[in-house]
Amino acid sequence: MSVQSYEDSEFGEIAIHRIKTARHIKIGLHVDGRLKATMPPRTPKILLKQLVNSSRTEIRKLLKQSSSSSPYRSGEAIGKKHSLLIVTGNKINIKKQKNTIIVTVPKNVDINSHEAQQVIRQEVIKALRKEAKEYLPQRLAMLADKLDCTYKRTRLSHASTRWGSCSSSGTISLNIALMKLPFNLIDYVIIHELCHTKELNHSNEFWRLVHQADPNYKKHIAEIKQYSPAI
Repeated sequence: MSVQSYEDSEFGEIAIHRIKTARHIKIGLHVDGRLKATMPPRTPKILLKQLVNSSRTEIRKLLKQSSSSSPYRSGEAIGKKHSLLIVTGNKINIKKQKNTIIVTVPKNVDINSHEAQQVIRQEVIKALRKEAKEYLPQRLAMLADKLDCTYKRTRLSHASTRWGSCSSSGTISLNIALMKLPFNLIDYVIIHELCHTKELNHSNEFWRLVHQADPNYKKHIAEIKQYSPAI
């Protein structure tokens, strides 16, 4: 099986797995939430492009289903520095006390309801973005210098299905949800994207660069599957 990739303007990188036993093109998800396409060895990429264009609604639904995260719970750690405290009161209210996000929810409102969870989610995004802004660009610059990689700019996102990406123009996007990961896995994602500045695909040369920078990358790939980039 050979692995290539196709870059879509909406969905980003789609990993292509060419399998001898495949008869048709099939689009699905990796366990880590990234899109993948399995297809016969000699099928041209233009056919994958056509399938993506004709299946955008279905792909969006697939990504939406995969991005639904578990309900937020009181006492939960948010990123590296923040924590969540849920209390009861007269109305839904949010306040911060140092690094604690205090959410007040009325007794007659289910904490697992869409309304309550969306209020909490917005505050979690703010906290993770603050932490990411303080940590990720600096860590990216340090590892880029160490690995002799160059990039044009950094973008922080909260895409629901991917930890990071590197565009052909040299923009490295990093998900603020990286702040949920252990530091060694944050480094793996950054190293992965930095190696894309030299090899945009997932060729053997790309993985050689990753291994050179992170000899334990296979272990880190296995570990990161236990987490979701969804916030």
